[in-house]
Amino acid sequence: MDEREPVLFCWSGGKDSAMALHALLQDAKVRVVALLTTVTEGYDRISMHGVRRELLQQQAESIGLPLHEVFIPPECANSIYEARTEAALRTHFQNGVRKVAFGDIFLEDLRAYREKNLARMGMTAIFPIWKCDSRELIDSFHAHGFRSIAVCVDPKVLDRTFAGRELDASFFADLPAHADCCGENGEFHTFAFDGPIFKEAIRFQLGERVERDSFVFCDLLMEREGQIYESASSKA
Repeated sequence: MDEREPVLFCWSGGKDSAMALHALLQDAKVRVVALLTTVTEGYDRISMHGVRRELLQQQAESIGLPLHEVFIPPECANSIYEARTEAALRTHFQNGVRKVAFGDIFLEDLRAYREKNLARMGMTAIFPIWKCDSRELIDSFHAHGFRSIAVCVDPKVLDRTFAGRELDASFFADLPAHADCCGENGEFHTFAFDGPIFKEAIRFQLGERVERDSFVFCDLLMEREGQIYESASSKA
């Protein structure tokens, strides 16, 4: 019998999720049972990040964990989001899960919101990278061989050309001093496509850059004919 603590991981598909999941997987006392992700109905994309569902599914397959998708409508009311998320969480609660992990770093109000909602169901939130220094997290991200690309940018904070750029040394060199280098304040959102949690790098093409809902998104396409965005491991 596996005596490790079962943990459900709330997966956004981005670099913070990747780092938090990596940290959790190093803990011999826990067992990550599944990834939980919200997907916007009609668009078939990860909510907020705008990444296509098929790329999300490739991530889960490469990580080797089941994916539990929670479908929410566009411009979703908070009450609907909470109801559908709670229904998904209760499914895992019935299977013995009492802890849910997140990739948040320092937003106190968001942490309190998550803890309050989970407490109502007798569940506990855990935050593997909580209060880690943003710059140190990025250094660790690169040291472990992770790679990610900016898929959503707040143009009030960053130039729209940051959308579609890989988070390499030049990205951070160009990042304004007022922006958190992990994008924790919503400056940008990312798609993690390579690193130690993946059995294989996720292959994709860069699509068009579009403005929608006051944000700038860079579409990522599944590997088709044409130019393919390759990870270091696939180039080796």
